[in-house]
Amino acid sequence: MSISFVRIDDRVIHGQLVTRWAKELPCDGIVAIDDAVAADSLLSSVMKGAVQDTKVWLFDTATAIEKLPKVIASEKRYFVIGKSPVTLKRIEEAGISLQNANGKINVGPMSARADTTTIGPNQSVNADEIAAFDWLTQHGHLVEFRLVPDASCYSWQDARQKLK
Repeated sequence: MSISFVRIDDRVIHGQLVTRWAKELPCDGIVAIDDAVAADSLLSSVMKGAVQDTKVWLFDTATAIEKLPKVIASEKRYFVIGKSPVTLKRIEEAGISLQNANGKINVGPMSARADTTTIGPNQSVNADEIAAFDWLTQHGHLVEFRLVPDASCYSWQDARQKLK
């Protein structure tokens, strides 16, 4: 399987991803998916520049749906990073499986915003994200909230309890 790690992170590509996760897990390239980031050439350039020695692609959701089958068919190992669980849900709804070797979707920072509920350290969700996490877990994904590899974690089921 060519997807070695799936992550949701509102910062998309940043130092922790490169210095911590990419050193812990096999990675030949990073596919980052977010419509706004892909449309902003300056932000895209900054994010690509944050990664040394690893190929990075920044796609909008439609392009990701088109290109991910080739990534998945590759023998190389890729991280797939979405800014939101809503994005990953849209990709899966298009018929593209994001299953990876460990069967998990890792969730990093999801900063507090208007109309969000805090469920953990630096992790807040809105109604659309709640629905997307519910959908992803109902479709066989284990969703794990863990900011860095050696930090403690909790599941979506645990986080969901805080929303009741």
